[in-house]
Amino acid sequence: MTTAPRQPITTPRLVVAGLVVCVVLAAIVSFWASGHPDGLEFVAEKLGFIDSAGEHATGDSPLADYGVAGIDNARLSGGLAGLIGVVVVAAVAFGLMHLLRRRGTTDDQD
Repeated sequence: MTTAPRQPITTPRLVVAGLVVCVVLAAIVSFWASGHPDGLEFVAEKLGFIDSAGEHATGDSPLADYGVAGIDNARLSGGLAGLIGVVVVAAVAFGLMHLLRRRGTTDDQD
């Protein structure tokens, strides 16, 4: 049995595959995320000081509490919030990579 030679994974393919995995996890798999409070809220409830907590500074932002404001369906709201998070993080990461790459090439030419 002969096997075909393996083609190397290119950087663009790797980036696209990583983005696809992130989008699937954030937008689809997040539907099945636990509805229980996170660790800090759990401990605050268990120790009895959950009611003493105040509203945080970004409590009224469009993406507060892992959802999108104005969308009543909790699963859709959470999925959209995850998708927006992936897009924002990817944009910042690619922007930084672009700036650092350009900066590195100019330093190399001097």
